Amino acid sequence: MGKLFGTDGIRGVVNQSLDAPLAYRVGQAAAVVLGQNNQHRPCVVVGRDTRISGDLLEGALIAGLCACGADVITLGVISTPAVAYLTAWGGADAGVVISASHNSFEYNGIKFFGPNGRKLSDEAEEEIEALILAQESLPLKQGAELGHVRHCEAWAEEYINHLAEKVTQPLTGLKVLIDCANGAACATAKKLFSRFPLQVRFIHDTPDGVNINRDCGSTHLKKLGQEVAAGGYDIGVAFDGDADRCLIVNEKGEEVDGDKMMAVCAEHLKAQGRLPGGGFVGTVMSNLGLHRYCESRGLKLLCAPVGDRYVLEMMEREGMSLGGEQSGHIIFMDEMPTGDGQLTALHFLQIVCQEGKTVSELVGAIPRYPQVLLGAKASLYVDERRAVMQNPRLTEAISAAEGKLGKEGRILIRPSGTEALIRVMVEAMDAAQAQEIAEELLKLIQELQKNQ
Repeated sequence: MGKLFGTDGIRGVVNQSLDAPLAYRVGQAAAVVLGQNNQHRPCVVVGRDTRISGDLLEGALIAGLCACGADVITLGVISTPAVAYLTAWGGADAGVVISASHNSFEYNGIKFFGPNGRKLSDEAEEEIEALILAQESLPLKQGAELGHVRHCEAWAEEYINHLAEKVTQPLTGLKVLIDCANGAACATAKKLFSRFPLQVRFIHDTPDGVNINRDCGSTHLKKLGQEVAAGGYDIGVAFDGDADRCLIVNEKGEEVDGDKMMAVCAEHLKAQGRLPGGGFVGTVMSNLGLHRYCESRGLKLLCAPVGDRYVLEMMEREGMSLGGEQSGHIIFMDEMPTGDGQLTALHFLQIVCQEGKTVSELVGAIPRYPQVLLGAKASLYVDERRAVMQNPRLTEAISAAEGKLGKEGRILIRPSGTEALIRVMVEAMDAAQAQEIAEELLKLIQELQKNQ
C-alpha cells in the first residue's frame, strides 16, 4: 500500500483529496508506464459508476491518458467486474474504473486492472504512483501521437452474455427482489436477470448522481429485508455501488453475509466435484462461526488479509477457485478475474432452485459469533494510520483484551484500505463483552490520533 494507492486503488472525497488535476496526472502517469515496454500505442478501457463526480474525474483521467499517448475505450456507466472482464476480452493493456464502490456519493476513486482483468501488479502501481508524486512534468505527445477515444457502451452486451452463460441449471420459479443501490448495476441487472424465468422486481434503480448507496444496497439491507418479508419474496439480492459485491436476505428478511454465502457455494461445488483444494479462501474478518462450520463439514478454510487482491493471491497460491469476503465480494476464479456481485447472485439463485429449500434452511446450520465492527475516523494519509497501529499503547491494550477473551474470541484492528478509517473488530461468545472491548479500543485509537 503506497501513499496514494490503497488496497483498492486511489480513493477520496472529490475536490478534497481527489480532484481533476490529480486524475489528469494519474492518466498521464499510467500512459507513460503502460507505454514503456510496448511496441504499440497502449490502450486503456475506462468505466465508471453513477456518482455525480464521475464525469469530472473521467474527463480529466482520459485527458491525461490521451495527452501522453494512450488510446481510450470508454464503456460509460458499468460495473467494476465488467471493466475487468472487458479489458481482457478486448485485448487492452489496462482497465480503469472510476468508482468508490460502497462509499457514499461524495467519495470517488480510481482503480486499475491489468491486461488479464486482474488487479494491476504492485510494481506497476508503484511506478505510476512514483510518477504522480514526482515534481517534474511528464512527456506530452503531439500531433498523430496523441491518444484518441472510442465510445463502446455496446460492449456491455458481451459482459451480460458471459454471465448468462454461467447459468447451467434451470433458474425458475423464484420470486426475487433486487436492490441495485442506485449504482452501476442499474446499467446491466435488468437485462441480465430478465433472461431467466424468474419473478423479479428491482428497487433503488433510478440513480441521480447523489443517491448511490444512500440507505440502500449491500451496506443498508434493512429496507430490502422489510420488503422481502412483506411481499412474500423467496430471496432479496443487494449489490453495492459498483456491483462487485452481493449480499442477500432470506425469505424472512434476515441478512445472509458473504461468509455464509461462500459456505453454501463451497458445499454445493464440493458435492459436484468442482471445488479445487477442498475448500475456499476467506479473510481474517471471517467469523469464528464459519471456521467451526467448515471444520464440521470437512471444508478447508484459509484466511487472507482483507482485500480482494490478497484473497486472489492466496487462491492462486493454494489452487482454489472460490474465495471472498464477509462483505459479499466473492470470486469465482474459473469464471471471472475478479469478484462479481451479479455472478454471485446467479450462483446462489441456482443453488436455491436446485436444493428446493428456503434460503433460511440453506444457511441455518452455519453459526455466527457475536461480532462488533467499529470505525475510528483517521488521517487521509496511509503512513499516519500505520503510525497509530504501531503505537505501543495500542499493542498493550490489544494484548490485555485478548487475555480477557481467551480462545473463544478474537480482536482485529486494521487501517482501512478504502476509507480514512481505522477499523476495530471484536468477536466473542458474549455480545456485551465484545461491545465493551471494541468501544474501549476505539476510544484509545481516537486518543492516539489526537496526540500524533
